[in-house]
Parts: sequence; C-alpha cells; structure tokens
Amino acid sequence: MTAGLLPVSMFCPQGEGMTATGTSRAPVVGWIGLGDQGLPMAVALVDAGFPLHVWARRPASLDGLSNVPHVSHDNVEDLAAACDIVALCVGTDDDVLQLAGQLLKGLRPGSVVVNHGTGLPSAAVRLTELCAVSGVEVLDAPVSGGRPGAEERRLTTMVGGSPEVAERCEKVFAAYSRHVVHLGAAGSGQTAKLFNNTLMMMNQAAIADIADLANRLGLDLTQLFGVLKLGSASSAALTLLNTMVRPDNVEHLSGVEALDMELFEQAMREADVDAAEATARGLSGAERLPDLIRRLNV
Repeated sequence: MTAGLLPVSMFCPQGEGMTATGTSRAPVVGWIGLGDQGLPMAVALVDAGFPLHVWARRPASLDGLSNVPHVSHDNVEDLAAACDIVALCVGTDDDVLQLAGQLLKGLRPGSVVVNHGTGLPSAAVRLTELCAVSGVEVLDAPVSGGRPGAEERRLTTMVGGSPEVAERCEKVFAAYSRHVVHLGAAGSGQTAKLFNNTLMMMNQAAIADIADLANRLGLDLTQLFGVLKLGSASSAALTLLNTMVRPDNVEHLSGVEALDMELFEQAMREADVDAAEATARGLSGAERLPDLIRRLNV
C-alpha cells in the first residue's frame, strides 16, 4: 500500500456519512477505474474532502493522481478492507462482476459497492443478489455528462437500489454531480441510463436527417446548426457536435454508442418489450455520427 501526498487522517470532509459500522464519520471511498471519466470523478471526491483509496490494473493509470492525496493498494482485497464505499467506473458488466468477486473477500457487512458504469439492469440485480449474501449493499449509479461533466462536477447520477443506501451515498455522488436522482430498485438506474443514451442517439439520427435535407438545399451546416442551437430545436445531441464529439474521437464514440444500443436491445428483450423501432433509430444515429461530424468540418 502506498500513500499520496497526505495521510488519510488529514482529510477534512465537507460532510459526514454513516460507515459500514454505523459510526458518523466521513466514509472512506475506494475507487477502481481511473479512465477518461473516472479520473476526474475521483479527483472531485478528494476536493470534496473524502478519503480516497484506489487500485488500478495498470500502474500508469495512477499517474493522474500524482498530485492528489490518496492511498493506493496492491490488490483489490486490501482496498475493499479499507473502505466503506467502493465505486467502480469500468467498462463492462463482466468487469464489474469479476471485481465484485474479489471485493467481497475484503468488504465488511454494511459496505456499499457502487457501479458507475453503463450496463444491463439484469446485471445490476445479479450483482445486488451476489453481494447480499455477504451483507454488502449495492447501487447501480450510471452517470451522464462525459469527461467535461466530471471535470466541472455537473454529472447526472441515476441511482438504483435501496433508498436508504442511496441517501447514505448522496454526498459522495454530489462531489461530482449536479443532479443525483434515485429512481427505484436495483437496475432502475441502468434502465434510465439506457433510455438516456438511446434518446440521445435517436436525436442524432434526427439531426442527420436535417443535415441531409439542408445539404440538398445547399445550406451551410455550421451556420444552420449554430442558429438551431439558439432556438427550440436545441438538444444535447446538437450542442455536443464539434464540442465533446470531434473529428479526433468520433469514430471511437460511434463505436461506444453502437455497444450501448446492443445493451438497450438486450435489456428490452429481457423485459419482453418490443423496442425494435427505437433500437433501429438509435443505431442509425450512432452509425451516422462520423459522417455528420465530417460534414461539419469540410
């Protein structure tokens, strides 16, 4: 175990929370997943005064915390034993479930596992059931806002799970969120996130439709979209074009969106809901995004 610039005892949190043992002190927060969005979220926790413990599969991932007070651990079990809340910001449900198996070797009863990644509602239920055997609580709490939202502490966090546990973690979420919304039982946070992503991609498809029509009329897309952003046609999907969605990252983001649509399709199928039309429209928006960005940068 290695420490950052300050020992944990020197932290002075803005707000206190109930720990796994029921004492009233700042919860010690563990963090796994220091990627594009996870890193600024972890930094925001420290800025809010929470003790931060981290583990990373690749040591280089810790470089972003070089000037941030933290304690790093050599393995997941040691991290779990030191923390009241462990937040995961990793890629897939398989990653989450694999890490949970290791975390449960060290977590105390009453501790909380938070999944900030995007996944299936059914996987959130499965994780909750797995952890309940050890007396460990779970929240599915995917976020919306990307890296800029994390850096500016204005994410929207969509929470599923026990309302009492959600309340216990609210000040932690508030460190990097402008909005924290509890939506219901396990899986409801993931359901909301999948609808959020699907609607954004459907909006992208609508924007691509408008771009096609404007092209036939010979209109300047940059000028047209500039004025549309000022009117009632504005949307997050529109304002993200050439800001967060750029020529240098659009191919990657298009691929991520297509994966999100696969999750949405599977979630709807598992719920026995026919969402074929929404799935096709959302996938269209994901696939047409690179061409849309290309047109705006001709």
